[in-house]
Amino acid sequence: MNYHHLYYFWRVANTGNLTQVANEIHLSQSAISAQLKQFQQHLGIELLTRKGRSLILTPEGKQVLAYADDIFSKGEELESLINKGLPTQHRHVSIGVLSNLSRNFVESFTLPLINDRFATFSLQTDSLENLLDGLSSFKFDIILTNHNVELGQQNAIWHSELVSRQAIEIIGPTKPQRTRKFPNSYSDVTWVLPSQNSEIRSSFSIACAKFQYTPKIKAETNDMAMLRLLARDSGAFSIMPEVVVRDEIANGLLHIQQSLPDAYEHFYAVTLSKKRVSPHVQQLIEQTKS
Repeated sequence: MNYHHLYYFWRVANTGNLTQVANEIHLSQSAISAQLKQFQQHLGIELLTRKGRSLILTPEGKQVLAYADDIFSKGEELESLINKGLPTQHRHVSIGVLSNLSRNFVESFTLPLINDRFATFSLQTDSLENLLDGLSSFKFDIILTNHNVELGQQNAIWHSELVSRQAIEIIGPTKPQRTRKFPNSYSDVTWVLPSQNSEIRSSFSIACAKFQYTPKIKAETNDMAMLRLLARDSGAFSIMPEVVVRDEIANGLLHIQQSLPDAYEHFYAVTLSKKRVSPHVQQLIEQTKS
């Protein structure tokens, strides 16, 4: 592959404007057009189509652009490191995080990076669909979620690695005076709960159905940070892993009543199957698992 041709394609694909790229890299439009044509002929596929004055990526062109983004962004990162004079040990990890994931868990995951003076990292929260798109376009090195995205996939695109399994606890505003037993000890309480489409809520619903218990629900939310505040301030009971309300428990604002029977939340680190996981990202996964 001619990487000069790939570079010209990358510049044009990101701007959609041949004239602009020609001016920026000081080549004639005809020269760039000729080299783009050679590049497409070499690959045997059409990468760009013209729409008015703009060049539009074909589906195949979008796939090639994803690889080009990864190749040339790494090159720019290398140049930046050299220009800044940063030590060779420097490394950066780009992490995508499911929007409703526990912030305390995310902080625990990144703690090795926080304590590593040569490491930097970025965090971006989003929906699972957008996170997977970002992973496939090399925007993220790794994403954190509580969904095993390997399940049901026809092609091995994603690799989900279980990094933590945490018991789901019943959390209350008062310290239990006696050993509680679900559901008999909760006949007169109100609840603030995760939304219906969450793994935690599904576990709670299964337990309620098993014991024929109908909870009195005060509020529901799909945001774990909001659930944490509601559990702390509403006087109602809730369900979540201990890590979500770690600080409130330490300060005596909330108390673990008991573990929800046979209920766990699973935390996964997701990477691209086709891309080699860098050693420092793999080390991060292993440290979290241990």
